Amino acid sequence: MKNSKQIKTLELTDPRSLRALAHPLRLELMALLRTRGPLTATEAAELTEESAGSCSFHFRQLAKWGLVEEAVHGPGRKRPWRATADVTTWSTLATPDGQNAAEQLDRVLAERYFAGLLQWYGRKTSESAEWVAASTTTDVQFSLTLEELVRLNQDMRAILIRWAEKTADRPAGDDTRLVQFVGWTYPLGVSSQGKHQ
Repeated sequence: MKNSKQIKTLELTDPRSLRALAHPLRLELMALLRTRGPLTATEAAELTEESAGSCSFHFRQLAKWGLVEEAVHGPGRKRPWRATADVTTWSTLATPDGQNAAEQLDRVLAERYFAGLLQWYGRKTSESAEWVAASTTTDVQFSLTLEELVRLNQDMRAILIRWAEKTADRPAGDDTRLVQFVGWTYPLGVSSQGKHQ
């Protein structure tokens, strides 16, 4: 039986690295490298409708923080780039500068995820009924302790990583699609009486 791929994670700890990633084109380039594999700046430009020079600049900025690296050179002057990890993580860093950088990256990502979700809603009528039925929106609220919330997040991450590893080497085909799972957990606001709003 074929072994599943080990998912490599890169944790960002420097506020400057979070700011470097908090750019829409850089996030798009990272997503392309992770889903398509190594790309040259010219290939990335064709996929993003940006200039090759702009893509090359942003690849170099990502490389400064270890997010991408040059892959094996292609024929001629081709210089493909590849992602150094399958998953990038960060937390709200202890300093005010770190907190601001994490919030900036979180907001840019939220905008990206919601734009993708709205695009999906806009094209659902052209999708097969089976794929529409298989997609989901879930919203669950429950009372948790801080420790339980940490455990819930760890459990969810373990499930997602297991599926990512299981399917990492599977090529897209007629019966497979690239699927994105996005989720947030956060405490709801509390009123002055201590009741959930």
